[in-house]
Amino acid sequence: MGNLRNRAGLVIFVIGLAIVAFLLGDIIQSGMPFWMNKQNQIGSVNGESIDYQLFNAQVDQTSAMYQQQMGGVETPQIRNFAVQQVWNQFISKELLNAEIKKIGLTIGKKEFNDLVQGSNPSPQIIQTFTNPQTGQFDRNYLNQVINEAKNGNLEVSTQWEVLLDNIRTQRLNEKYANLLSNAVYVTALEAQDEYTAKNKLANFKYVLLDYSSVNESNIKLTDADYQAYYDKHKNAFKNPEETRALEYVLFDARPTAKDTSATLTTIQSLKADLIASTNDSLFATQHSDTKYPVTYIKKGQASPALDSVLFNVSIGTTVGPYLSNGAYEIAKVIDAKFSPDSVQASHILLNPTAEGGVDKALAKADSIKGLISKGDSFSALAVEFSQDQGSKINGGSLGTFSRGQMVQQFEEAAFGGKPGDVVIVNSQFGVHIIKIEKQVGNSKIVKAAIVDKVIVAGKETTDAVYAKANEFFTGVDNKNFNELAQKQGLKVEKSSRTQTMDNTLNGSVVPRELVRWAFEAKAGDVSDKIFETDSHFIVAKVSNINAKGVQPLNAIKADIELGVKNFVKARMLKEKMDNALNGATSIDQVAQKLGKAAISVENIVLANPVIPGVALENTVIGTVFGLQPNKPSKAVEGSQGVYVVQVNSFVNPKEMVDTEKKEQQKQLLSNRQQRAWGSIFKALQDNADIDDNRIRFY
Repeated sequence: MGNLRNRAGLVIFVIGLAIVAFLLGDIIQSGMPFWMNKQNQIGSVNGESIDYQLFNAQVDQTSAMYQQQMGGVETPQIRNFAVQQVWNQFISKELLNAEIKKIGLTIGKKEFNDLVQGSNPSPQIIQTFTNPQTGQFDRNYLNQVINEAKNGNLEVSTQWEVLLDNIRTQRLNEKYANLLSNAVYVTALEAQDEYTAKNKLANFKYVLLDYSSVNESNIKLTDADYQAYYDKHKNAFKNPEETRALEYVLFDARPTAKDTSATLTTIQSLKADLIASTNDSLFATQHSDTKYPVTYIKKGQASPALDSVLFNVSIGTTVGPYLSNGAYEIAKVIDAKFSPDSVQASHILLNPTAEGGVDKALAKADSIKGLISKGDSFSALAVEFSQDQGSKINGGSLGTFSRGQMVQQFEEAAFGGKPGDVVIVNSQFGVHIIKIEKQVGNSKIVKAAIVDKVIVAGKETTDAVYAKANEFFTGVDNKNFNELAQKQGLKVEKSSRTQTMDNTLNGSVVPRELVRWAFEAKAGDVSDKIFETDSHFIVAKVSNINAKGVQPLNAIKADIELGVKNFVKARMLKEKMDNALNGATSIDQVAQKLGKAAISVENIVLANPVIPGVALENTVIGTVFGLQPNKPSKAVEGSQGVYVVQVNSFVNPKEMVDTEKKEQQKQLLSNRQQRAWGSIFKALQDNADIDDNRIRFY
């Protein structure tokens, strides 16, 4: 033992060397030390992290969905919505998984098999394996996919496992939601109170000393006033996350009237050229800012101004220019005809690269079409051959779509054929074998070459505004920001609670790099560059850093000035009201002392605490329903001023019969169950350890 003790230092040293060697080996093998792995994490919830690559792929998918729903290309706003949506889903999933694991919720083998292949399968199974032609659940198709997955078809197997995982997650979430729902209850007394609050009527009088009646010059706020108000409302100043208070100057670089006139001159010149053009599609491609595809459109797809004329003029007519959404538009009608309004179709997509070229892909498509013509199942062939991962699991079904949702070649084939046709087309996505299931409606469509010119600020405008911004930027520092702005006639805007994922300040779009800079800067720092958007130049200053949690008084002092003033006014008015109440036995006597008239109000219910023509006054109406008739209340501090109220009478509602009580109880229970999940989720989120690193990546 003594020998070991003597050698302990050497042993510890050797162990230390071994650990260092292990860590160095990890660095050499991975090219990155283990402590750097977090550099690629978008964030974590209770220690469960998500990798940026995975997160961003989900953001791309969500953004594409938003673009399809809203139309147009991705904007910073759409991207921001997608980032927030995926982040919320990640938090929700991790919080639910933790709770489900904590209470031991599981799905039994038989239960899960029933969800997949039972007599009453999961809605996801029914939706995925419903035959698009018949609208009926296709169990044979389900069994075929299961066999494909079992027999080593990697693509089908991967999609099948994703579907099973979604079914498992949905069922566990349903179980957890049912537990929460069953934990909510409503007593008969609560139902009676709810009924009374909605139906018991109060008739009363009030006297109001309005805050506006106090002369502002008589208000001298002290530190004690601020402290007293802060202590009373401290919970209202809790910051759920760290934010930044910014001061900034916007330099307006939007187009001027001169820029608008120049754009109008340009589009008028282009109209003359479009009228004379012999290749309208090429002309539109070369000269249009938006690059609209020259294809058939239905009514409602063009801008309102163009839409109102394109369907009423003859072929060859050029219309415009019209001003629409900051651009001038012209259009030439190339053709017009009648066409279905919508199409229900399925497709099999082949990848020309994987097939060895477009010719081989087209040849394979012809072979598949031949199998279909001989009676082979289109759905089965889609599962086997299609490269469109989104539709193949549904047997190639694309559902029903209208014009403008598909690429041009696909759309022309789907709308130009007839139900039952199987056609082959080539697009930028690959070779499609399309089966037209159904066509609905018949409306006029026109093929139009649309040319637009967006009104943008010219160089002269931009240079002048930038010079003004640069003059301010070069002279500003952390001490003279407001003074210099005032001297140069500039308006300083304020954003007191800027969050990490904001992309606007008071409604004005700002670049994400400005927000990232703000969260890397220290309090008092002025931006090290002039930030630029499509319509503004911006110089900013971080005026304060608002830490997470309850904000200290000095951090919110400027924001609560109005509240503190009313707090002090209430104290002054209460003293005045108490003097009037002294010795008074009725509200009319109180009113007489104050030189006012008591105002009568009738038929007020507790569930809608509004004094007509005044304001929402929860405290005042709550006081009314706690009074005995014909006795004036004490002075009550409200949102509009200080009140005294006196009840004239109450009108009690008729007694509920048993069936009505049960219905009231049932309705109240349903409302509480609907709100329960939101409250519980917020509680889980508030108590979770959430690390949000999104600002590093977006």
